[in-house]
Amino acid sequence: MGNSFFDTIFSQYSSNSVFLYFSFGSILLGLSALYCMLVSRNLIRIIIGMELLTKAVTLLIAVCGYVTNRMALAQSMIITLIVIEVVVIAVAAGIVVGSYQHTGGVSSKDLRDLHG
Repeated sequence: MGNSFFDTIFSQYSSNSVFLYFSFGSILLGLSALYCMLVSRNLIRIIIGMELLTKAVTLLIAVCGYVTNRMALAQSMIITLIVIEVVVIAVAAGIVVGSYQHTGGVSSKDLRDLHG
């Protein structure tokens, strides 16, 4: 019962290869999230990009915790990140809903025309 989730899946791999594969996947996910947030004008897509970026950070924290054998610290940081993520996404979704009600669209160009 002392085996962690990562131990059961990656028992045949060394810690370095697990770190490399998941680090590469996390960096790739983070770069795609940054691309999604920077290129898109749609506010909903920007929120999805924010979600992807936080998932990439969560994955990277979990892998670093596994490699350094400090899973308890990594888990507590992940829980904290999830709580912060929920608050940020809820506020962003409220802004998107308010923008839609006021302008009739979810484009970031519509927000530039707001006054007052």
